[in-house]
Amino acid sequence: MRVLFVATSYPEDDGDWRGVFIRNLAFALARVHDLSLAIWAPPGPLPAGAEYLATPGERGWLAKLMADGGIAHVVRSGGAGAAARPWQLVKHLRALYRREHKVGVYHLNWLQTALPLPANDKPALMTVLGTDLKLLNLPLVKPLLRRVMRKRAVTICPNAEWMREPLEKAFGDLAKIRPVPFGIDPVWYAIRRDLDSQTPCWIAVTRLTRDKLGPLLDWSAPLFEGQNRRLHLIGPMQEQITLPDWVYYHGPGTPAQLAQDWFTRAHGLITLSQHAEGRPQVMLEAMAAGLPIIASDMPAHTSLVQHGITGQLCSSESDYAIAIEYLEHAETNRAAGAAARAWVAQEIGTWDDCAERYVKLYRELLVSDA
Repeated sequence: MRVLFVATSYPEDDGDWRGVFIRNLAFALARVHDLSLAIWAPPGPLPAGAEYLATPGERGWLAKLMADGGIAHVVRSGGAGAAARPWQLVKHLRALYRREHKVGVYHLNWLQTALPLPANDKPALMTVLGTDLKLLNLPLVKPLLRRVMRKRAVTICPNAEWMREPLEKAFGDLAKIRPVPFGIDPVWYAIRRDLDSQTPCWIAVTRLTRDKLGPLLDWSAPLFEGQNRRLHLIGPMQEQITLPDWVYYHGPGTPAQLAQDWFTRAHGLITLSQHAEGRPQVMLEAMAAGLPIIASDMPAHTSLVQHGITGQLCSSESDYAIAIEYLEHAETNRAAGAAARAWVAQEIGTWDDCAERYVKLYRELLVSDA
């Protein structure tokens, strides 16, 4: 079974945080013994046995796209060239699909990569993140996607259950909607925490944009400024945001740094994002590491955090203050962290578990197409 695996993000090396989940998925799929994996993505370390399909020109264009923050960030940021990038992506993908004829199944990460599919009968599995739902509001996107789905077997795989309903509404008559959670690297499950009760350490791991931060800085100020507890912020600065001097900002962090330096001593992970999240991978990794979660009360978070069991959901500044105080009690913190780890192990598993979920759907697609 030859799978054409397409993505617009991929880590450049082992220290790159961008698109790590795509790399992990690719490596897990490559470990499936009866599957031949062909990858079109930005350049980076490939699993043994995988074929890299980008031409030198496409490779350079994809590398530049990653250096500029990825297709979604480029479009959101506006400016010169922002409007042209999506069309350039469509052009490159159209060329890829035209020259690659030996395809058993298309595995297309994110709906936009399906737009230039050729009029053939090859089945397609399309993954969906939260930002893809915003894409559907753009003119012509939905009818163009429906057009490429009409003459092939299609399974659409959001990475969170809450996205099923809008996708059923948009495409349920043409495609099967099957939520598939991403996996977790075993390294996260192996982490053991050592907490400092005198100076509680809280971390937020996020791209620094106003939507991703949400009210984090405003709500945290009375709790952290001049207090013993510390808020450590880790992630790339993608918008010009002035950080107060009581915030400890460390820039982008690699997965190895998170595992070795931060998750081992953090009281918990905080995300007050107001962004169109799907199923935030860093939350799952933190839960696998035994960290309680404090999160804004939105669908992407309520599907992961069991309020009062694996963490706390917040709708107001007072909710947030109560959550911080509640989870700084050692016994409460340990219990919430253990519950978070147990839930993720049961419901999500590893990347090999994730690959098995996708391979099962590939086979169903091939049977439907026969």
